[in-house]
Amino acid sequence: MNVLSLIGMSAALCTTVAFVPQVWQVWRSRSAKDISLGMYLIFVTGVGLWLVYGFMLGDWPLILANTVTLALAGAVLVMKIYFDLRRNKKSE
Repeated sequence: MNVLSLIGMSAALCTTVAFVPQVWQVWRSRSAKDISLGMYLIFVTGVGLWLVYGFMLGDWPLILANTVTLALAGAVLVMKIYFDLRRNKKSE
């Protein structure tokens, strides 16, 4: 493995794993009230586009990293929407 590949894989690992604590915190607290819906919508869209780009290039490290990132960020987005809707129904 060359240095360039090692740097790319390390970057992909760091940016992907960075979402694990956020997913865990939202799941455990059952709250995402302080998370920006707009930011996560834009981010998940961007990661989805990176994934398409990776498929178009046939770049497996890009595909794998963005698949996992999309799943983690998508989980936060889904929980954000679900928990916000549930919280709003309780306050009615």
